[in-house]
Order: sequence, then structure tokens, then C-alpha cells
Amino acid sequence: MENDVKDKKPRKKTVKAEEAASQPQLEVYEPKTATAKKKSGRPAALAIATGRRKTAIAQVKIYRGEGRITLNGKDVKDYLCGRYVLITTVTRPLETVNVRDKYDIVAVLRGGGIPGQADAVRMGIARALVVINPDWKKVLRQAGLLTRDPRMKERKKYGHKKARKSFQYSKR
Repeated sequence: MENDVKDKKPRKKTVKAEEAASQPQLEVYEPKTATAKKKSGRPAALAIATGRRKTAIAQVKIYRGEGRITLNGKDVKDYLCGRYVLITTVTRPLETVNVRDKYDIVAVLRGGGIPGQADAVRMGIARALVVINPDWKKVLRQAGLLTRDPRMKERKKYGHKKARKSFQYSKR
């Protein structure tokens, strides 16, 4: 434990001016404490959930707000390149329970392509809405928004070009 204190740079703490006049200048050394992370201007999230599709993973946070959706720091229309089908995919859970303009959504996306990420966000939003209000679970389940789509890319097999495609057969 003493080694830990020696390795850390000490922080100077000086004595008050009144005491300094009566005594010679003293410096007291204290170990530097870890600083707390800066809090963002946003209040705490109402719900946090994770959605997955193929190799895409979306971590979704829901806040009270006016209905803004932010994906990786961009507006939903900019991130999804204005593709109407994908935008409606993302907003479908909110429209199913009629809360489109009551919550702001912030999602961090990793992996996959844009359509897979849109489906992952949809699942994350649906799961987060269930955390906010468990009564919505039945409605979202009937709409098929809480079911994980298990389809993944099939692995390549040896002796084949791809998962199922074979090399060209030559008879002679």
C-alpha cells in the first residue's frame, strides 16, 4: 500500500496565510484522488436496453423529450441515408404504443450493416419501452417487436467456395 502512495504524484496543499506568517512555509503532501467523470447536460435515462440483429448491436437509451432519435451522434434521417423503410422500422415500436413525441432516443450502434443496425435499434427501443411500462409488453409482443431474429450468416465450409456454393465440377 505504501508503494501505491509513492507511485502516485502528490498534490500540494499549502497552509493558510495567517498560519504562514507565524510559522515557516509548510507544505503538506496528500495523494491525488481520482476525479469524477463529468456529467453530461442530460438527465438520467429512463431506460437502457440492448437490441441485436445479425452482427449489429445497438445500445439504446430513452429520455423524456420531444421525439428526437439520434443514432451514433447523427439524426436518424442522416444516419439511415433518408431510407424511408428503415426510418419507419426504427420508429415502429414508438408508434405501436403511441408515444412518438414523448421520448428522445439515443442509440450507440456497432457492427453489421445499416439495415441490420436499424432492426437492432428497433428491438432495443421495444425492450426499453417495456422497462418504462410493463403493460406495453403484450402489445409489443403481438406486433413481433420483442422477438429476436435468429438468422445469421452461415459459416463457410471446407471444400466449398462459400457456405454452400461448390467449386465448378469438371467431368473431363
